[in-house]
Amino acid sequence: MENKVLVFGHKNPDTDTICSSIVREILSHKDGWDSVEARRLGNINKETQYVLDYLGIKAPELLEKVEEGQQVLLVDHNEFNQSVEGIEKAEILGVTDHHRISNFETSNPLYYTAKPYGCTSTILFEEFKQRGHEIERTEAILMASAIISDTLLLKSPTTTEYDKKALEELGKIANINIEEYGLEMLKAGTDLDDFSAEELINLDAKSLDKNGTKFVIAQVNTVSIEDVLKRKEELEKAIKTEIDKNQLSLFVLAITDILNSNSQIIALGEKSKTVEDAFNKELQDNMIFLEGVVSKKKQLFPPIDKNI
Repeated sequence: MENKVLVFGHKNPDTDTICSSIVREILSHKDGWDSVEARRLGNINKETQYVLDYLGIKAPELLEKVEEGQQVLLVDHNEFNQSVEGIEKAEILGVTDHHRISNFETSNPLYYTAKPYGCTSTILFEEFKQRGHEIERTEAILMASAIISDTLLLKSPTTTEYDKKALEELGKIANINIEEYGLEMLKAGTDLDDFSAEELINLDAKSLDKNGTKFVIAQVNTVSIEDVLKRKEELEKAIKTEIDKNQLSLFVLAITDILNSNSQIIALGEKSKTVEDAFNKELQDNMIFLEGVVSKKKQLFPPIDKNI
């Protein structure tokens, strides 16, 4: 067991998860809590690597499991099935999150901050302000990048006024043009050529469990849905492997066009009709096109969860 307090986000980490972990470490140190160290639960995606390279900082160390009694802080998630191996026996000291609360319990009281914002880093931004800590350029860029990523440059329906105000102020502190920087960052995440089909479907995948029914909702961002669909056969084969390996009832892959704010859905599994019921459309060759749908959390998960 590490003699530190480990802070980390969910598996298959996205930009908010990585940036929020690093920022939570910085915030803790400013609070005088020097034993807090950021970790990650998976590989860094290209969008997040763009941010780290821009700042010239290293990614948090990889964490594969925790031992009983390990003290931890969670960001950008709370559900145990999305967390590190051994989380059930860890001592969770606090959570900072913007998702639903599910599959989560602790044996001891804890600090828990959950707000229905578009991004965890918006919550952390508020905590910096509330505690009177100066926000320096590094953490400003980290938090701004997380907000840009989670809200797709404020275009996602998950975006709140709090996200908008935070991003505006962080952009001024960081002295960056939010539109220019944000578009370059998002485009970096759409370079999918180097990924295998297995890697693609797990880049941003959330594992969920409803009354024993296990399903996954995954998403890849692109500037050309057609280019990704050239690999449809390969992607479907990888999805079927995931379904068999993890005994899933449904696997949904959203291929999202970040420029035009649309998504092509690929749905496989014994519960694939759930997707038809959720969006009142028929699957054609295992696919449904959803105009104006970009948010996994707000536009995909709720109707699928309701109908599964």
